[in-house]
Amino acid sequence: MPRHAERRLLPHTPEQLFDLVADVERYPEFLPWCVATRVSGQRADGFMAEMVIGFKMFRERYVSRVDVDKPHRIDVSHFRGPFKHLRNHWIFEPAEGGCIIDFSVDFEFHSRLMERLIGSVFHEAVRRMVSAFEKRAAQLYTRVPAPESRTVQSVPGD
Repeated sequence: MPRHAERRLLPHTPEQLFDLVADVERYPEFLPWCVATRVSGQRADGFMAEMVIGFKMFRERYVSRVDVDKPHRIDVSHFRGPFKHLRNHWIFEPAEGGCIIDFSVDFEFHSRLMERLIGSVFHEAVRRMVSAFEKRAAQLYTRVPAPESRTVQSVPGD
């Protein structure tokens, strides 16, 4: 059963990182292998998320239940699809200099063949996905100071 966990300190607020991870409909814009997403069943404490993952000839669709506790935590669990089980969480902890994200995922496919295929690249794939979230956060939330305006030439008025 593949499992992966990691913690990272990012220079963003827990609210910003929570919003980024909870915005499932934007995943195809930046997340490797994410072909399509759809959110349904919105409720105060979460929603249902359908995702299509594609890599070469591999394409799978699954539905997860997403439970949210803004801005502290997001928990995802298998609802329908190729998994026997799927669980992952994102925990957002305020820290000096930003936010510590605590990410964990574990799952098991119904198919042993799929388990072997994914198992061989699982850790590298998850690292790339977490890095994609980190890069997206930098794009969305890192402010680049505007250059100081300078007068290059002053032309006297008439």
